[in-house]
Amino acid sequence: MPSFDAPGFIEPEIDTSESLETRRKRLKFRSWHRGIKEADILLGHFADTHLSKLDNDQLDRYENLLREPDGRIVAWITKDTPAPAHLQNDVMDMLQALDYLKIIK
Repeated sequence: MPSFDAPGFIEPEIDTSESLETRRKRLKFRSWHRGIKEADILLGHFADTHLSKLDNDQLDRYENLLREPDGRIVAWITKDTPAPAHLQNDVMDMLQALDYLKIIK
């Protein structure tokens, strides 16, 4: 039986030579092009709202989150299941704090 919990795209290792502007653009694109619409909406809106304000460490945490399967990310953001300890951080707190019902109206 195929696994439906696999990432649609494997994120590369963090490139420390990439400019901050390029990195933010890449992460914004990846946030809006996940594979399932729910993840696109949640992560895309977050990227539009917050990526420009995140520092390098926060961008690292966000980029590491994007390596996870969409279904899990959505469940963690909506708090259907608790996020693993290594991903429950300030970036996840920001994702979980957004009012997503206002986004889809």
